[in-house]
Parts: sequence; C-alpha cells; structure tokens
Amino acid sequence: MKQRTLRDLEVSTIGLGCMGMSAFYGTADEDEAAKTIQRALEMGVNFLDTAQMYGPLTNESLIGRAVKGHRDEYVIATKFNFRMDNAAPGDMSTIGRQDGSAEHVRSSIEGSLKRLGTDYVDLYYQHRVDPNVPIEETVGAMAELVAEGKVRHIGLSEASAETIRRANAVHPITAVQTEYSLWSRDPEAEVLPACRELGIGFVPYSPLGRGFLAGRFSSPEDLDEGDYRRTGPRFTGDNLQANLRLAEKVKEIAGEKGVTPAQLAIAWVLAQGEHMVPIPGTKRRTYLEQNVAAVDVELTKDDLERIDAELPEVAGQRYDEAGMAVVDL
Repeated sequence: MKQRTLRDLEVSTIGLGCMGMSAFYGTADEDEAAKTIQRALEMGVNFLDTAQMYGPLTNESLIGRAVKGHRDEYVIATKFNFRMDNAAPGDMSTIGRQDGSAEHVRSSIEGSLKRLGTDYVDLYYQHRVDPNVPIEETVGAMAELVAEGKVRHIGLSEASAETIRRANAVHPITAVQTEYSLWSRDPEAEVLPACRELGIGFVPYSPLGRGFLAGRFSSPEDLDEGDYRRTGPRFTGDNLQANLRLAEKVKEIAGEKGVTPAQLAIAWVLAQGEHMVPIPGTKRRTYLEQNVAAVDVELTKDDLERIDAELPEVAGQRYDEAGMAVVDL
C-alpha cells in the first residue's frame, strides 16, 4: 500500500473508518470487525479512525483488542468532544453535552488511552467545535498532551476555515476531518483551500455517501432496524428518489471504467490531491478488500470532467437540523 502524508504524519493512502463496527449502522459483529481491522493491516491499511462516542466507548475498546500485540504497526486516530462522565457503553442516550474545555481535553484522553490499551494516540481530534469555548483554549490543552507524549498529532473535525486558522496559530494542526465525497462537496469552498494554504492534511469521512453511492442500499427498508440512515434526510422521501438518480450515474460511469461504484467514489476523492486520505468505513472484510482496490484506479482528466458535468445535484442535507447545527463552526 502506498503512503500519503498528513502534514508530517505518514499513513496508508486510505484508512479504515471503524464507527459502523459499533454504532449507528445496525447490527454489529465484533468478531468480524476485529478480523477486518487485522485484515486491513495485512493489506497495508494501517490508519484506523474511531471516537469516544462510537458505541459510546465500545469502539475504542474493540480496536484496543483487535490491535493488541501490533499496536505500533497501526496509526490510531480518535476523537473527544461530548462529556462521557455518565456514559454507559452502548447507550447513546447517556452521552452528555459538548465540552471543549481544557479540563475535559485532559480527562478525555485518559479514558481513550485505557480503552485503546495504549500509552499514546497518533492523532487526536476535537470531534466537533464547542461554540462556548474558545478554540485557543481547546487546542492549547491538546498541545499540552503532545508535549506530554500522550498524543503525537492533533486535528479538528467539521471545523470552519476560520476556526482552522485560529487553531493552527496555537499549534500545528496535522489533519482536518470532514465529510467529503461525490455528493458532499461543501469543503471545496473554504475548508480545503485553508488546509492547502496551511499545509494541513485532509481526511474525508463517508467518501461512499454512507454506502449509498456504492449501491449497498437503495431504500430505508434495506437497512437494519436502528440504522440511523433509515431517517436520514438524503435517504427518505423525494430526496431519496432524486439521489437514486445520482447513484445510478455513479454506477454507470464505474461500469464503463470496469470498477465498482465504491471504487470510483474513493478514486475520485484520492484524485483531489495528495493531501487527501479518505477513510471509507466498513465492518466486513469483503467490503474492505473492494475499497482498498480503489487505490489502483486511475481517473483521467476526461473522467473527472465527465463526473463534474454529469452527476446530478444531491438532494437534502447531510444531517438533520440538530446535526447540521454543530458542523462548520
């Protein structure tokens, strides 16, 4: 597997998003998930993405078990944001409020280190920007963790260009993680230019449109009970019908290239710049192996221009109203 660099952190060209192994996407199979994490390393994918709130708390523990004995061969990224003081593993309703305070930064890392079974995290993100705490305070506390050796690099998730600039003035930001794909291109306006200017790596999550662009489901009824996509704005009502046409166009172009829709979607993200390291999520080895093959897909200038010209506009917001209120802050 080729490598890419997020500022000064070298990782595999694509990473593995681990959220769905524990939360949000229906039933979980921890044995298959662990084998997927281990298979990733065999294929050269060493960059794992998790967070405290995935589960909550259970995803970090799963990764800790899966990487045991090989921890230093992986690059592990995790995230903090919400209070976990009273969180019960697996019960999302027990997650507390956002808190970007210095005190919470320091206390959060201890729980992550314990669950991951490690004494350092390679990349530590603020999961969402807390509008009630200056980013300078949050990043200042994260920088102290770097000085202590508990964290090697710091990042932000779903932050605005202005916040990224302010944060980077306090301590070098290694990576910004934001949803980015063929149907989520908002970062192109301000966030991506800021990252390029400042030399910050960019980690697109959901490069497959949460599986929709890959053709892995075409209706909410195809999904497990409890899968949050069953009520997602882009997957229901008139939006769903409009977006099915978008997914069909991705499938058409992929077929002409002799690749899967998922491979086309990931290859498109990779083609947007060497500072891009997408983290397609999966909980199965089969899909992991298909996704990894995207690294070898070459998209020509004509391919990229055709995609821009022919893909219909996406219908619907990425999240519901509450979810949209905490992004791009």
